[in-house]
Amino acid sequence: MIIQLLIVLLALYVGSRYGSLALGAISGIGLAILVFGFGLKPGTPPTDVIYIIIAAITCAGMLQASGGMDWLIQIAERLLRKHPDHITFFAPLCTFFLTVLVGTGHVVYTLMPIICDIALKKGIRPERPCGVASIASQVGIIGSPISAAVASFVVISNQYGFDVNNLQVIAFTIPASVIGILVAAACSYKRGKDLDKDPKFQARCQDPETYNYMYGHSASVMGKEISKKAKISVWIFLAAILVIVIFSILQICGLDIRPNFPTGKLDELGNPVMKRLGMNIIIQIVMLTAAAFMIIFAKASPKKAVGGSVWQSGMVAAVAIYGIAWLADTFFGNYMDQMQSGLSGIVAKYPWTIAFAFFAVSVLINSQGAVVVAMLPLAYTLGIPGPVLLGVLPAVYGYFFIPNYPSDIATVNFDRSGTTVIGKYLLNHSFMMPGMVSVVTTTVVCYLLTLIFY
Repeated sequence: MIIQLLIVLLALYVGSRYGSLALGAISGIGLAILVFGFGLKPGTPPTDVIYIIIAAITCAGMLQASGGMDWLIQIAERLLRKHPDHITFFAPLCTFFLTVLVGTGHVVYTLMPIICDIALKKGIRPERPCGVASIASQVGIIGSPISAAVASFVVISNQYGFDVNNLQVIAFTIPASVIGILVAAACSYKRGKDLDKDPKFQARCQDPETYNYMYGHSASVMGKEISKKAKISVWIFLAAILVIVIFSILQICGLDIRPNFPTGKLDELGNPVMKRLGMNIIIQIVMLTAAAFMIIFAKASPKKAVGGSVWQSGMVAAVAIYGIAWLADTFFGNYMDQMQSGLSGIVAKYPWTIAFAFFAVSVLINSQGAVVVAMLPLAYTLGIPGPVLLGVLPAVYGYFFIPNYPSDIATVNFDRSGTTVIGKYLLNHSFMMPGMVSVVTTTVVCYLLTLIFY
């Protein structure tokens, strides 16, 4: 068992070092070793979750291809340039809600250079807003009703008897996340030396070429013309999300309008047993329909969507979840009895400690959705109640710990001032403090909210 666990961890570690599709592909090597080498029974691939990701990313990709994403970025930039003195607070809120809206944190790449430019021209140390904004862009994943992490939590929870929908999940995660982000922003407000007192920055200013590189350019999308078709695509996207929310609200209110279908089974009286259409299927249908409407009415180019960053990053996430979750399910499924006997004592007494396991696995896996799919079935099997798992859901974001995630690397490169850095000792980087503050605060607040309302 220990040798096989080491194989799983090694596959995750090597995959994270290569990044991108390697996370899923190298997990396949670990899976092959466990199945063909050790004879373990293969687990079940998370097909339901992958289908949701494909549908959501297809819709978001069409939004980007039609130019609708540029309009959203323009709105965010307008807010930031209107309040430059408070950019350390407004920047992470903008990146957070963009992710909540679209379901992926990769949408903020266009906004990050703008954040840096506004801070630098205002004399604010760019590390302050940039570090927390990058963190907030990933925190937003657990607040998006169409993200892989939230969809996975709902699908798996329903399978284990915790009746919860996407809207109920984000009703806890969004308020908790906003509080966590604001606390992290407050901690970042006076972080580091001011630019006029930073000897390293002042030394960079002495070099004319470097000074021109920092101040001679302006990052902005304000001058970009937004077409009528682009705005139509945004309204279609928002309408699709509204439809999903309405289904969830009516379900909560007891006015469930989801279609009923026979399961093929009969009850004690011989009547067919009916089952409501799952929210995972509804999300897929609505997202695919919205994507089709964007193609028809907003003239979104499918070829351009496939080449866009949103669609590509989403499909990479789908492959990563496919390999990682299948590998984890194979290992945990074959050793569930041992896991239960070894962990049942501590999780029975302190069920919230599963948050540490979520965080530790996330450090190795650069995907919150993959952590949910890999760890949530184990948590339910250990007897941890659904509300507790909802409370500690924010702990699935821990991959800021080792600064190798694309959004963090990109943020370092976007900061022309050189204040946002990956430290000499790797872990002393610009994202560690806001990441730890945000995740810990968000998890504690979310857990307390579930104690109050469940």
